[in-house]
Amino acid sequence: MVQRVAVIGAGSSGLACIKSCVEEGLDPVCFESSDDIGGIWKFRESSDSERNRIYRSLVVNTSKEMMCFSDFPMPADYPNYMHNSQLLQYFRLYAEHFDLLRYIKFQTSVKTITPREDFPVTGQWDVVTVTQGGEEEQHIFDAILVCSGHYNQPIFPLSHLKGHDIFSGRCFHSRDYSDGDAFRGKRVVVVGVGNSGGDITVEISRAANKTFLSTREGAWVVGRMSTNGLPMDMTALTRFNSFLAWLTPKSLANWAAERALNYKYDHQLYGLKPKHRAKNISV
Repeated sequence: MVQRVAVIGAGSSGLACIKSCVEEGLDPVCFESSDDIGGIWKFRESSDSERNRIYRSLVVNTSKEMMCFSDFPMPADYPNYMHNSQLLQYFRLYAEHFDLLRYIKFQTSVKTITPREDFPVTGQWDVVTVTQGGEEEQHIFDAILVCSGHYNQPIFPLSHLKGHDIFSGRCFHSRDYSDGDAFRGKRVVVVGVGNSGGDITVEISRAANKTFLSTREGAWVVGRMSTNGLPMDMTALTRFNSFLAWLTPKSLANWAAERALNYKYDHQLYGLKPKHRAKNISV
């Protein structure tokens, strides 16, 4: 008897799981709450409370050579670092090539997952789904693969920012950011120097009257490109570098990494130098 597998989410992980199930002779059914594949990589003009939204200009920070599925290389004409629309198109090509769309039920959310009464014997699960129209359906599955991602709940600690309740301007999370046009002529502060914070600050600075980037602890800033114009992750994440890091004393590795990073721009000079060391970043 063929085992039925529920796959929750049709993003990058969900698509790969569907394909793996089919290859293993299983019967996958994928439930996707939206009307399309791609998960977080599907740009939407408006955000909702159930899923995060990427900003219009977002470019991936992992090179195509490192990011592609091992059995389906990205098109040769794709740039090293793709715009989000190109990555979504790649997922479409992947789903079409392996005929994955027929296993997906769109606009269907998983409401509950509970072990059956005979779970200790059968290992089966009761799954209740609900369509966008409110129609509920009960299913029995032999296994569950949760591929819903972990970026749905924004961290927005306004309660720690004194005076936010009397601030006359707008306070919002990056999930609600689309592009910099809305900030033309304004004074803007971006809190956080992660990937999104850095991207959004640069983009807003082209339109805003004044832009500030606030970082509590600083950060070692690593660019996308390495020597000879090659992607950083391609040159850094190698077996040789891993072996070298294992042999090299951590203090020496930190010194070498920080020296290379500071050669591009002095982190102390720009107020970015953090208290923690660069550890074993290879540059």
